[in-house]
Amino acid sequence: MTSSDVPSVLVLHGPNLNLLGQREPGIYGSLTLNEINALLEKEGRVLRLGVRCIQSNHEGELVDTIQQAAATESGLIINAAAYTHTSVALRDAIAAVEIPTVEVHLSNIYRREPFRHHSYIAPVAIGQISGFGYYSYILGLHALANYLENA
Repeated sequence: MTSSDVPSVLVLHGPNLNLLGQREPGIYGSLTLNEINALLEKEGRVLRLGVRCIQSNHEGELVDTIQQAAATESGLIINAAAYTHTSVALRDAIAAVEIPTVEVHLSNIYRREPFRHHSYIAPVAIGQISGFGYYSYILGLHALANYLENA
């Protein structure tokens, strides 16, 4: 299998996730974003998937990245963080590009403040995984790999 034969998955991290490891570790865990990305890239190799990780605190940049992904990516894993609960723009971008998308969250958003219980992303995602810390991303990658293999 050549590198061009390997499906590519985009992992998008939303606002404040660049602070992982120092931001509320009791909720979000002690791993840094770079450590999570390294675990995802390693697991991607096991699953025979290319993994490209991007973080932004800017909604428009995340929208632009999703739109550009339509030409190069087989799937999308997104932790939109606070934008999960507020961004119709991210929801519309995902719906527009029709890339199979898995929504992930480090914490269980349904055990937190009521405003976090609503996701604009969930209705346009193939699934949602939350509450398993960094492992939510690994589970999301496995779920997406399975979906792509059977699509």
